[in-house]
Amino acid sequence: MEPAESVPDGEGSVMPGAHPMRDTVALDGDGSCIAEARHRAVNFLARVQAEHGLPVSARAMDLTQLVVSELVTNARKYAPGPVLMELRVSGAVVEVVVWDSDPVLPVARAADAGRVGQHGLEIVMAVAQGFEVQREPVGKRITARIALPDDPGGDITGRRPQ
Repeated sequence: MEPAESVPDGEGSVMPGAHPMRDTVALDGDGSCIAEARHRAVNFLARVQAEHGLPVSARAMDLTQLVVSELVTNARKYAPGPVLMELRVSGAVVEVVVWDSDPVLPVARAADAGRVGQHGLEIVMAVAQGFEVQREPVGKRITARIALPDDPGGDITGRRPQ
């Protein structure tokens, strides 16, 4: 659970050429892996703040746990086999990366107030500053990016209004 070597620049960013801070874990198939993933995310961000002095807002901590929970839950629900989760910090952003063995790419469903459940991907896309899905030689990799400091403009997701 050791983070990769990183070199903060004193302003909350990792200097160019430095490896981002990261933590990777293989999650087994039992029901406790979702809670384990959330705890792992909290511990990682606490370490980033304590050891590297990067600002991590309460909002970023909460949203990271939410995104981890949704992505790992979906991987456990829809893909057979193991789930890999990587947390990494690059600049002022935490990236939550989840890999699973199912090659089918997820698609956000149309809004339906009467639908019960199956809103996880919509939630992640709404709160993440960035979102990406990649097909891998085996399975897929989903990456969500969350801004660590609070947005001075007050936009909760860190996205600029369009």
